[in-house]
Amino acid sequence: METVDKVSVVRRLAEAKEKSGKSYTEIAAETGLTNVYVAQLLRRQAQLKPDTAPKLRKAIPALSDELVNSMMAPPFRSYHPDIIQEPAVYRLNEAVMHFGESIKEIINEEFGDGIMSAIDFYCSVDKIHGVDGKDRVVVTFDGKYLPYSEQRSEHMTSKLKREAP
Repeated sequence: METVDKVSVVRRLAEAKEKSGKSYTEIAAETGLTNVYVAQLLRRQAQLKPDTAPKLRKAIPALSDELVNSMMAPPFRSYHPDIIQEPAVYRLNEAVMHFGESIKEIINEEFGDGIMSAIDFYCSVDKIHGVDGKDRVVVTFDGKYLPYSEQRSEHMTSKLKREAP
């Protein structure tokens, strides 16, 4: 659930970015982060790490100590349920749903039975020109592969502790 404080902080972060006159991609280039991660930081969907704070402050000079400190606190990662109605988000969701089964099959074929992490995960958005010369959007999901484990009772630490003499 979004709090008034989070909404206020996000608004102030957006104002600081706007004052910089820089795009997410430009800020990403200056900080060594992905453009999506920069956006996540400024929307309070990711935690700013101490080593990155000076780079972000240099890229966005209007960031106050108070804003930087709030960005360093663990965020409440959430989204408004109406976000799916926003056309860009709706189409991204539609693409994942449409291609998801095939993507899952290829993951299983290439890696085995498992999933892509959304925690050990990188995401970026890039603009390219297609063969027809028109602008194209490239969304890259780069997640660690996590294999499913066979649930063997002898590997279940909590069960072993209960059975110990």
